[in-house]
Amino acid sequence: MSDLLRLSYDTDDGFGVRARIGLVVLENDQTVEAELAALWPAGVTAFVTRIPMEDQVTAETLLAMEGRIPVAAGLLPTAFGFDVVGYGCTSASTLIGEDRVDAAIRVAHPGVPNTNPMTAAVAAFTALGAIRIGVVTPYSAEVTAGIVGHLNGRGLDVVAAGSFLEESDSVVARIAQESVANGVRKVVESAEAALPPGAGLDGVFVSCTSLRAFGIVEDLEDHLGIPVVSSNLAFGWHMLRLAGVGDAIAGLGRLFTLGLDCSPA
Repeated sequence: MSDLLRLSYDTDDGFGVRARIGLVVLENDQTVEAELAALWPAGVTAFVTRIPMEDQVTAETLLAMEGRIPVAAGLLPTAFGFDVVGYGCTSASTLIGEDRVDAAIRVAHPGVPNTNPMTAAVAAFTALGAIRIGVVTPYSAEVTAGIVGHLNGRGLDVVAAGSFLEESDSVVARIAQESVANGVRKVVESAEAALPPGAGLDGVFVSCTSLRAFGIVEDLEDHLGIPVVSSNLAFGWHMLRLAGVGDAIAGLGRLFTLGLDCSPA
């Protein structure tokens, strides 16, 4: 070989020229990365790390993640200049507590806005002006009760809730979207039976980052006449808005027409 040529080069801003998102995902989650990758606008890039978590979703396994969050978030290099960091577990954020999750992420990224699916869901329903909601989960009765109680404590009124009662996260990731849609419809029917005549739900929350819902939300909203928000939709929307990206995104329901302040995107 002849002498090695030294080549000249130029640099640019690389990936994430509009926004860089740091994402902490459960090690066995099969849904959140794929769904969120489908909604990032051009120039927005997510960099992902995973956090240890057992396949069985119980109160004990969820609470055990609190001490792991700073370590997992610390694997997202601060040199990347993140605009927002997200922790992708709805039920753990609920049981650990939104404030404690925020504090755990700030150990690694003290100056960066952060969110999680529960904080994002509350922000989403606030932006939508929704108070009376139905809830669909895959969780055990115990974990579902925690979700419902937390939402009620955050100023929402959960009128009806339904669950697939499945504790295995790997099974939840394979629940067909049409089953999720049917679950939403059943919860809405239950709520309508419980509410006074003339009163209705303001929205439905599909809780769990493992449940797939991106492909059904728009049709459900057209049919039911109310917003339908999944954990991943709320999570993605909130991260974008916190990162200063206000794009309206077609096909993902009413939420993606709004900014954080309820104004049009």
